[in-house]
Amino acid sequence: MDCLFCKIIKGEIPSEKVYEDDLVYAFKDISPMAPVHILIIPKKHISTINDIEEYDESVIGHIFTVANKIAKELGIDEEGYRIVSNCNKNAGQTVFHVHFHLLAGKELITTLG
Repeated sequence: MDCLFCKIIKGEIPSEKVYEDDLVYAFKDISPMAPVHILIIPKKHISTINDIEEYDESVIGHIFTVANKIAKELGIDEEGYRIVSNCNKNAGQTVFHVHFHLLAGKELITTLG
């Protein structure tokens, strides 16, 4: 498989790890769109949100628990943060491995425009 995020999880491509456990891996985005921009990904390869199965519910739920933990550790939980995920090309998905962007550190635009 030639998946960028799978290679990052395996350590074949370097990343600045923020969090890791048996189910997920979180790292700093190399092209941040906010002062805090962390990507949280399941270790299991799932191409898009459309490919999530019932048995993936626990890992997807766990991603939000991890986001909460990271937000508290970074001290952004009280000011606020955004979690974003894109599904397929027209929504802006460029890496086809489900991932969630945790964004914070400034006031974020609230409209889609």
